[in-house]
Amino acid sequence: MKLSHTLTRTSAVFDDPNLVSPAGLVPVLALADRAGLRQLVDEHLSVPSDKGANAGLKVASLVAGMVAGADSIDDMALLRHGGMGRVFARAYAPSTLGSFLRAFTFGHVRQLDAVASRFLLALARLAGLTPPARAAGGGEDAGAGGGYAFLDVDDTIIEVHGHAKQGAGFGYTRVRGLNALLATLTVAGSAPLVLAQRLRKGACDSPRGAKRLVGDAVKQARRLLGDQQRVLVRMDSAYYGRDAVHAALTGGAHVSVTVRMDQAVKAAITGIDDDAWTAIKYPDAIFDEATGAWISKAEVAEVPYTAFTSKKKADRVPGRLVLRRIPDVHAEKKKAAGQGTLFDVWRFHAFFTTAPAEQLDTVAADQAHRGHAIIEQVHADLKGSALAHLPSGKFTANSAWLVLAVIAFNLTRVAAVIATTRPAASPDLATATTATVRRKLINIPARVASSARRITLHLPSHSPWHHAWTQLFDRVADPPTTVHS
Repeated sequence: MKLSHTLTRTSAVFDDPNLVSPAGLVPVLALADRAGLRQLVDEHLSVPSDKGANAGLKVASLVAGMVAGADSIDDMALLRHGGMGRVFARAYAPSTLGSFLRAFTFGHVRQLDAVASRFLLALARLAGLTPPARAAGGGEDAGAGGGYAFLDVDDTIIEVHGHAKQGAGFGYTRVRGLNALLATLTVAGSAPLVLAQRLRKGACDSPRGAKRLVGDAVKQARRLLGDQQRVLVRMDSAYYGRDAVHAALTGGAHVSVTVRMDQAVKAAITGIDDDAWTAIKYPDAIFDEATGAWISKAEVAEVPYTAFTSKKKADRVPGRLVLRRIPDVHAEKKKAAGQGTLFDVWRFHAFFTTAPAEQLDTVAADQAHRGHAIIEQVHADLKGSALAHLPSGKFTANSAWLVLAVIAFNLTRVAAVIATTRPAASPDLATATTATVRRKLINIPARVASSARRITLHLPSHSPWHHAWTQLFDRVADPPTTVHS
């Protein structure tokens, strides 16, 4: 590709009042209206003084800006250019939105959490993601996930700069920032949705507040998927403790949580016979057609195990200890250098699960647990979008920003699912990243024209994604209907 004219014969003038750059915001904001975003905010959020006036419209402006790619307060100016005023009303100035966020207290952040929870339920109903549209056992395929839906819990450090950021500190990553704790839900055919979120000080321990967040996330998963759907809560070793595990079990979910290599785990490993280990499909594994088995140096085994034996009897949890072993890299290098060892040296990874063996056998349990890494993709997705920055020096304002970023994330995800329900649409959008959805559905330029009191958006011809965009537009073109829970 090259320019059709040289720059000396090309000119550019910012003078067209009828152009908009994120035309995809039209159906996406219509979807938010049908799910009752503004009404939910007006009902549940009570920010005082003139800063909290018209809270529903201000939250809608912030979410719209994030969906279009804004990652700071100043970026909200993208809602006020060209023909945006002809297709959207009451888009607030960045300074007004900043004052609104700085008026939040912790109680208002919790009110916004309630809005996010109810809004997600309404979105899921509109997209057909809740029962009876989704049958029980609708997690990953039975071979890989045993009919489970996966609820992943983990935290991430959002790097910040400057000395005015309240709560900023050096956490386990040695990076100065704030700590965001998230819980995501993954079902077959869709990218993860965020069910619960909490912003914490940068230097806090990972398990801080996990008990309540896990409990809230499991309840939300039940509301979305129904009581008959099996849910598996996956966590890393930072959350291996009584509080988080019991919160999941109390909600009716099973757990799969990495355990530390303490003396009890090491004793369990020594009690496993060599012939009890099973080779698994692992990176670089080769399938042997003659034997029908995987040739891999990674192997798994399991033993019965009771967690928290040092606690009182009511706190102990019976289950299974699943262990994976792979050759130690340093030992392998010594062998390659001719410095052989008398026996193989292994590295072990252990996790505790309460999932029954008839639903997840040893190999399936290991495969399901390794899928916990999907939450890292959500972290990266959010940091590539609205969480690229935490824009305020006030901690509660940044906490509200995190909740709004999650609302925008879930709204974008559900919009992508709706856009792919027609065969001619792009099926990959349902599992695409937010950046991809934004590029294909949201940030599409359009020229606004009006005739006989009717607005027409003229979008680029021959767009590769016009079927998906049209599908989304058609699904939300009916008059808005509020969906509350």
